[in-house]
Amino acid sequence: MIRLTNIQLPLDHNDAALENAIVSMLDINAEQLVRFDIFRRGYDARKKTRILLIYTLDVEVQNESSLLEKCADNQNIKATPDLNYHPVAKAPDALTERPIIIGFGPCGLLAGLVLAQMGYKPLILERGKEVRERTKDTFGFWRKRELNTESNVQFGEGGAGTFSDGKLYSQVKDPKQYSRKVLEEFVAAGAPDEILYVSKPHIGTFRLVSMVEQMRATIIELGGEIRFSARVDDLHIKNGQVTGVTLNKSERDDGEHIASRHIALAVGHSARDTFEMLLNKGVYIEAKPFSIGFRIEHEQSVIDQARFGPNAGNPILGAADYKLVHHCKNGRSVYSFCMCPGGTVVAATSEENRVVTNGMSQYSRNERNANSAVVVGIDPSDYPGGPLAGIELQRQLESHAYIMGGSNYDAPAQTVGAFLRGEKSEQLGTVQPSFKPGIKLTDLSDALPDFCIEAIREAIPEFNKKIKGFSFDGALLTGVETRTSAPISIKRDNNTLQSINTQGLYPAGEGAGYAGGIMSAAIDGIKIAEAMALHMNEEQSK
Repeated sequence: MIRLTNIQLPLDHNDAALENAIVSMLDINAEQLVRFDIFRRGYDARKKTRILLIYTLDVEVQNESSLLEKCADNQNIKATPDLNYHPVAKAPDALTERPIIIGFGPCGLLAGLVLAQMGYKPLILERGKEVRERTKDTFGFWRKRELNTESNVQFGEGGAGTFSDGKLYSQVKDPKQYSRKVLEEFVAAGAPDEILYVSKPHIGTFRLVSMVEQMRATIIELGGEIRFSARVDDLHIKNGQVTGVTLNKSERDDGEHIASRHIALAVGHSARDTFEMLLNKGVYIEAKPFSIGFRIEHEQSVIDQARFGPNAGNPILGAADYKLVHHCKNGRSVYSFCMCPGGTVVAATSEENRVVTNGMSQYSRNERNANSAVVVGIDPSDYPGGPLAGIELQRQLESHAYIMGGSNYDAPAQTVGAFLRGEKSEQLGTVQPSFKPGIKLTDLSDALPDFCIEAIREAIPEFNKKIKGFSFDGALLTGVETRTSAPISIKRDNNTLQSINTQGLYPAGEGAGYAGGIMSAAIDGIKIAEAMALHMNEEQSK
């Protein structure tokens, strides 16, 4: 097939326009066109009154070879690349050992699926519950303030991405087209076909739940095993080589020991007790930069109007998003993070007596408000004290937010106007808070370090220059956002992907510092699965 790129058509084009554009670009007769598929569709909204749809198409035509030769100098006309996933290995017939994956979020899910597809029958250990039970616990916390520290937004089948906007795009370099593999597996598990071609695909929480269940079933059908409520409390290392794990104690036993020399660590960015255990076992960990800030809410109609003008509400465009960054006078950078169109702000703590915010959307993105994090980048020089000092800072901020909110899991909040003026909010503006259990209006000035408050106060008016209405008095800030990424990095070898000082341990995904979001974590899971498979085959052949 032939791939055509940068085909631009009006937002309201008719069905025949794509076919006409193909015929025109290739300079062929309509009879020569056999069929075409949409590979990607995005939009250019820089001119709000003339928004364009931008297509990449895969086209089947007669005389394909001669057409490619004729168009060799046209960068928008090339042969369609091979997008099929090609496994790097196959499990030996007499497999002597099962690989272990710790964590069943996007990274562990894809690592487990790919290992199972290659025949390695992985054992996946997840500290939380299966996704539907976990959903009940999470909604129970939001409605009744009853926190289960092992089953919540952060812990459980599907990982933190289950309670998010479900974004399926990333800025990571992907020369091997791993992202296509991820999307195809999601579609096979029940995701809508459109995620294969829209430029910013997303799914939303409710659809993710059923997809995760289907992917779990596939892993089991291929010989894999998933254990829930199976927290890893100890890692066994002998002479620099991992040899197994011990699970959490229960009323029945002192913790099951499971042997394996190949263990993927895909625990997510909030497994603080696991990080402490790893450090105590001698696994090399170092502090890394992350970001902290607040959630900001606007009415979605304000964002739609600012981004799309008279085309706001067009079903092809959907609910508008944004991506903003500002470099401040104090040397800090403030940026929007995890923007959730038509979504809600959610309680995301995994520890008692702490408040953490995050954002979530459903597939429809039809809630009244838009929300995103507005966060400030910080680095280890801001929190000296060792590899886990960033975790201690997170805990301090989350504990303080708990007190500011009334010590009942309500979140501290402030209208944007009052925040910019340095005044305590006395009443809400037009934006109604979506955070559950609830919010307490207060002054957020001491919710974060002074340099963060200063930077955010400078950035919000600057963001208003790009998104009209962003600094609107009645918009709402809710605190605190501290789990943007792991504050640690578990260093791994660039070639083997094993820990730099612990053979057989494969740090992976967000919790190890190698991903940020569903797609990048899932891609890292595939890379880890491939590295594990190759190493297992190499060891068994010796």
